[in-house]
Amino acid sequence: MKAAKNVYDYIDSAPKEIQAKLKELRKIIKEVVPDAKESISYGMAFYAYKGRLVYFGLQKKHIGLYIPPPIIENHKYDLRDYKTTKSAIHLSLSQKLPVALIKKLIKARVKHNEANKLKTSDKKIHTCSRGHKYQSSGPCPICWPGNTKKKRSLQLLDLLPSLP
Repeated sequence: MKAAKNVYDYIDSAPKEIQAKLKELRKIIKEVVPDAKESISYGMAFYAYKGRLVYFGLQKKHIGLYIPPPIIENHKYDLRDYKTTKSAIHLSLSQKLPVALIKKLIKARVKHNEANKLKTSDKKIHTCSRGHKYQSSGPCPICWPGNTKKKRSLQLLDLLPSLP
């Protein structure tokens, strides 16, 4: 397959007998997550929704469905009939796509991404006395005297009253 600029080109560059399966896989993903952003990444079709969602790519003997961890590990019982790796499922070129299973895995990844997005957005934003914004719970990382000698000396100068 030649390098593709978008998912349509990616599917069109696949052998004719495989294109229907790739189109079906794209349709499944878009059905489950209509707001997913579609692009090409690592030379494969890629979908993002609140983070990395799913990739798919045509290999010599299978279609690889790549879902970032821990989804495959969490569904290893459902995937017992498929060859898997930490982040990939090998879908046979000669068998029908397991539509219900693919939808289940994508929904699980959506939940995972949404939960992680909430965790990062729940962090409180602090503002120090100088107006610097930061997320850590300790002192301001910009003002903190342990950063560098240069910043430490600037802090001392800031404590002196301004000269007329």
